Order: sequence, then C-alpha cells, then structure tokens
Amino acid sequence: MSGNIELLTGTLATAKAEGRAALIAYLPAGFPTVDGGIEAIKAVLDGGADVVEVGLPHSDPVLDGPVIQTADDIALRGGVRIADVMRTVREVFAATGKPVLVMTYWNPIDRYGVERFTAELAEAGGAGCILPDLPVQESALWREHAEKHGLATVFVVAPSSKDERLAEITAAGSGFVYAASLMGVTGTRESVGEQAQTLVERTRATTQLPVCVGLGVSNAAQAAEVAGFADGVIVGSAFVKRMLDAPDHAAGVEAVRALAGELAEGVRGRA
Repeated sequence: MSGNIELLTGTLATAKAEGRAALIAYLPAGFPTVDGGIEAIKAVLDGGADVVEVGLPHSDPVLDGPVIQTADDIALRGGVRIADVMRTVREVFAATGKPVLVMTYWNPIDRYGVERFTAELAEAGGAGCILPDLPVQESALWREHAEKHGLATVFVVAPSSKDERLAEITAAGSGFVYAASLMGVTGTRESVGEQAQTLVERTRATTQLPVCVGLGVSNAAQAAEVAGFADGVIVGSAFVKRMLDAPDHAAGVEAVRALAGELAEGVRGRA
C-alpha cells in the first residue's frame, strides 16, 4: 500500500488556491493515553486543522520545549510504543481522511528499521515524516524507502541555515519545508518575530515546495500574522498546553477542538 504524500500536497495546494495558509497541528501519540490521544487528535482535525503531526514520544526531544517534554514523559511512562503511533495514524486517518504525518527523531526509526517503519506508516495511511535531527547528507536510505512507499520527507530549516545549506535541504525534501521561526526549542511565545518571514523568503528562493512555519505560534492573531507570509502555520505546544491545563480529559478534548477553530479562523485572516 502506498502512503498519502499526494493527499498532503493536494491539501496544501487547496489551501493556497483558497488564498490562505494551511493549519498544521501537532500532538504526541499516547498522550494522555493512546485512546485519549487518538480522540484529541481527531478533535483537532474536526475543529479545523488541515494536517496533523503525530509526535513519536522520545526521551531526549532536543527540539521540544518543556510543554511537549511533559507530554512525552506522560506518554512514555504510559508505555507508548511505535505500534501505538502507527495505530494512532491509522485510526485518525480512517476517521478524518486528512493527512497525518509522524514527527520523530531519527534514533527510534534507526532501531526499528527503516524499511519496516516506512512500510507500516504507509499501510496505516500516513502521509510522511518530519525528521528534525536527520542530516540531509545521511538521509539517502530513509528517502529511498519513503519514496518507495509514497511518503513525504519533511526537513527542518532554521534562521541559522546558510543559503547553500537551504538549497541542499530543500532539494532533498518533499511534501513541504518546516521552517523553524527562531533558534531554540518549541513553545508558545509573545511574538513570532521577523526572523520567520526572512527565513520563508530565503527558503522560497530555493524551492517550489510549500514553506510552513512552526515554533512559537499559539493564538489566532499569531496564526494570522504567519499566514500572511507562509504556506502553512504549525502549532504544537499550544495544543499540548490546553490538554495539560484541562481539569479532565473530556475538557481537554473540547479545549483543543476550540483552539483549532480559533487558529483556523486566524489562517483565513479572520482573527
């Protein structure tokens, strides 16, 4: 079975044709439980997100700030496994029909086996992977198997990336480019900053791929700001924080559904 890279590219193209940015949400698998995580991720997509990233919880998430680290820790202590991540992808895609990516560090895939991971992700209906710590020059094996199984390979670029490095990264990627809005880890911030817009412009000079911005977006006004210059707005910590702050799971699910609706208004310029 082939993965859903075409669904991802089509979704991003549809958003562009509608004159807006796509809303890309993130929540980790297994948080607060596997079943509870699936319910929350479905709610985010039902609330207005176009695409979702399912996080594969990791004990040393170098890109992630304290909010996502807390959620990962809850998932790991609950015993989440790669099989649970695949089940999450499968059930979310079956229920919503929207593109589902996995965001993961390289070590779990390397240990699991690249062929096994890509085959299972495609079979589950996944659209691809975001791989923040896989160097492009070491990615040939992954990209070979991802392409064979119809999966996108999304690399992360940062404000510190030199122009020639941007070109190297974007030439190897597919689906879209993840532009980290600033140097640092994930988390909500007061402002997204001008660095993000400059990075998007520099990245677009090297590729026809959509450029989507993450790190720091937490409300509709920020989503509207980023949507003014990016092809997609990526939001993670704000969703996780709503779940962590909720008095119970049901309230958390409704809170992330509501936030998705607010952010969806933002990317449509109606914040």
